[in-house]
Amino acid sequence: MRSDDPRCVHLEAAGWMVVSQSWAAQVTASSVDHEVLFEAVQRARHHGDVREVEDGDLESVLALDSVTLADYPGGVATRHTPLTTSTARVTPTRRGFGVFDGGGRALAITYLDVDGPAAETDFTVVAAPFRGLGFGTAVKAASLLGLLREGVDVFRTGGAEGNSAILHANQSLGYVVDEKWLTLSPRSDAETR
Repeated sequence: MRSDDPRCVHLEAAGWMVVSQSWAAQVTASSVDHEVLFEAVQRARHHGDVREVEDGDLESVLALDSVTLADYPGGVATRHTPLTTSTARVTPTRRGFGVFDGGGRALAITYLDVDGPAAETDFTVVAAPFRGLGFGTAVKAASLLGLLREGVDVFRTGGAEGNSAILHANQSLGYVVDEKWLTLSPRSDAETR
């Protein structure tokens, strides 16, 4: 539940404990700095092709998704559902952007669900050997640039409180955190003894 929900205080007083924290953020077309987005994409282009996912990329996208399943921090609120061929395929309402090396291997991907003028990031992931190079920022920037051209006006995203890399990436692109979320669980008998 949202961290400002009054029920949080009552649940914690009743012995429930916070087991994970997450956040949500938004950026709008009117607040985007296009130059920042272009620069983020350009930096990653030194390492690979930054572009929208195509049907020919599905095998590579599924392989990256498979090897990174255990890499998502947080709890149930930020859990990643493994991709299938169907959920990896780009459609007008399901969009994917990635960084691909010269051999077509996916090094980073982000997927968004689009509903008219709004888009929400489903997930973003970078292959372990390529973390810290700005690839997560690049694919998020590419998704903003691509969808802004198509009239998307509001972009939402979120993540686990413990994932400082993606939080920093989003903030560098203009996303503003506007919600904090808590996952609470009742204490077990062993924890209260």
